[in-house]
Amino acid sequence: MASSARPLTRRHAPTERLIEAALFLAASIGVVTTIGIIVVLALETVQFFQLVSPIDYFTGTVWSASIRPFRFGVIPLVVGTLMVSLIALVVAIPLGLLAAIYLAEYASLRTRNLVKPVLETLAGIPTIVLGFFALNFLTPNILKPLFGDAIGTFSALAGGLVVGLLVTPLIASLSEDALRVVPRGLREGAFAMGATKWEVVRQVVLPGALSGVMASIILAMSRAIGETMAVVLAVGTNPQLTLNPLESIQTMTAFIVQISLGDTPQDSIQFRSLFAVAATLFAMTLLLNLVSNRVVDRFRNRYE
Repeated sequence: MASSARPLTRRHAPTERLIEAALFLAASIGVVTTIGIIVVLALETVQFFQLVSPIDYFTGTVWSASIRPFRFGVIPLVVGTLMVSLIALVVAIPLGLLAAIYLAEYASLRTRNLVKPVLETLAGIPTIVLGFFALNFLTPNILKPLFGDAIGTFSALAGGLVVGLLVTPLIASLSEDALRVVPRGLREGAFAMGATKWEVVRQVVLPGALSGVMASIILAMSRAIGETMAVVLAVGTNPQLTLNPLESIQTMTAFIVQISLGDTPQDSIQFRSLFAVAATLFAMTLLLNLVSNRVVDRFRNRYE
């Protein structure tokens, strides 16, 4: 005897379609927002390049957007941004990896449950607080005694150090998760062959988690490149082309803040240069994200 009850899918079809539409709308918000950002940056950047040669912009070594004669060579801002990011990685990579190895391989469960939340809390500190920390404590109490008059109130070194502290929890947390995913059987097999604890970590666990570790480092660099308030307060606003970390420089994000908070007319070339710099910064972070995805796919280890 055939049942007269309607199939469950038909009975709930309107509800399912409504849920599907809501989920699609939620997923589309991020895509639409990104497209909107790209369109705005592209339109304003095109208008900027109608006034300034793209060749002069990408190859110029002098940036003077506020003082005549106006010069818009973005290389000093790019070099300053990369210098701060590299200093931050020099600090964050060893600290983050050592913390991740300790939490994943050496710490007891009680210690891990205590230390990891505290470490991740560091990432929640407002970046402007870290900027004031660099300005009022790090530079006068640590860097000044080490370098004397060679370092001023603002420096790329101070900015790189505080940004390094900022991105250390990112590397530590993501790397620790990647290390813990490595199957325990690989560790036990290495121990059975007579390997020490450090040999297992160095020759088995780290290679097995290489994709996750590399992804965390690249994502940390993307975070460091886009950092704003800590860099503004610690590094300064001197857009000079230099490789000396003891001198004051200006990053791309610091310039964006400087123009955004000023009285720059919206139709001026200085205001449009803001969008050109923002587009350059967007392209750099997008490139790093693409590289991160390629690295993860290249070195991914799949355990079944």
